[in-house]
Amino acid sequence: MQNTATHTAVVLETRTPLKDGRYPVKLRVTHNRQRRYFSLRDKSGNRIAFFQDEFKKVKGEKPRGEFKDMAVYLSELENIAIDTIKELSVFSFEGFEKRFFGRHGDQQDLFIMLKNSTDKLKTENRISTAISYECAFNSLKTFTEKSTLLFDKIDISFLSKYEKWMSDNGNSPTTTGIYLRNLRTCFNEAIRNGIIKQELYPFGRGKYQIPTGRNIKKALSQNDISLIASYASVAGTSEEKHRDYWLFLFLCNGINTTDMANLKYENIQDDVIIFHRKKTQRELKSRPKLIKVVISPALGRIIDRWGNKPATSEQFIFPILQNDMNPEKELATIQQARKMINKYIDRVAKATGIKNEVTTYTARHSFATLLKHSGASTEYISESLGHSNLNTTENYLADFEMKEKTKWANVIENALKKTCT
Repeated sequence: MQNTATHTAVVLETRTPLKDGRYPVKLRVTHNRQRRYFSLRDKSGNRIAFFQDEFKKVKGEKPRGEFKDMAVYLSELENIAIDTIKELSVFSFEGFEKRFFGRHGDQQDLFIMLKNSTDKLKTENRISTAISYECAFNSLKTFTEKSTLLFDKIDISFLSKYEKWMSDNGNSPTTTGIYLRNLRTCFNEAIRNGIIKQELYPFGRGKYQIPTGRNIKKALSQNDISLIASYASVAGTSEEKHRDYWLFLFLCNGINTTDMANLKYENIQDDVIIFHRKKTQRELKSRPKLIKVVISPALGRIIDRWGNKPATSEQFIFPILQNDMNPEKELATIQQARKMINKYIDRVAKATGIKNEVTTYTARHSFATLLKHSGASTEYISESLGHSNLNTTENYLADFEMKEKTKWANVIENALKKTCT
């Protein structure tokens, strides 16, 4: 039975204008004087939004043309909302949201879920992941040439065709895998929320297998790293600075560029740098892993040479980010910093005769590999890298293990040849 204290209305949310100046149309649900607003989308999955004068035409006594069509559609949605409330024995906003969006088809549409996930990720400041969801949406929409994509249309055949289409259009298995893992996450969420049945799940053993890109990890030798460290860059130049940034990544437990850029002087305690990895901080909220790096003389020199001054606790160590940056600007700035490090470290590597490609990622893998060569345990390497579990570290070191096996296989083969001769 509908709670008499629950009311619905389709309204123009004028508190939050969109970039083009329009305002989103939302369903306002009021229950016991508490209000919740739900975004509405049209039949093509696009967010419904109008200028104020346009919305007045939609809500007028005699709307015409496209405004009349929209008025009818919005009235249908409100009627569905009213029926949904009546069906709830005990009202809750969460229960209403789940049943309402399932009824008018939004949550049956993968495109809608991808868009909603993108919006949610942006509000959580997870901009990089949000971009990958947005790219997956655009890619699938181009592939299907449709405005909607229902979950029950996505099966093994669909996914196999999409994978081939991605490959034919020059996309790597890594990119394809990223997009499809986003799609798989949507499937898991839809099943968990009771929107679709488990039988529709097309992934897993005996079904569709998401392709994985094989990153060939090429670590530098200790001699290579010494060549980079001793390379005579002109003092004060961009080349010297970005070479030093690369060395910082290597010396600071193979830290990535994002974490380096976010380091502040407050992360330094008693000559030790202490920080959480951004990548795993959200996954390990209840038990976040701290990474501790002793500041060696080389690390200290890099901080002294390029660190911000004065060294106040709230100040970033390196002049990459600024405290007033929004998440989008922060992401773009870090990407540019990574690009510049890769540009100059490649130049230095070639000048010193290093044949391997050298990037920011090489610094991390070289750190892990040198630890392994030095006899460090997998547990210690895992702790130093900030991995969430040992399986991640073991997979990370798989290339190293295979190189060792190949090395000793060749030793045995040569020994056999000598014996036979």
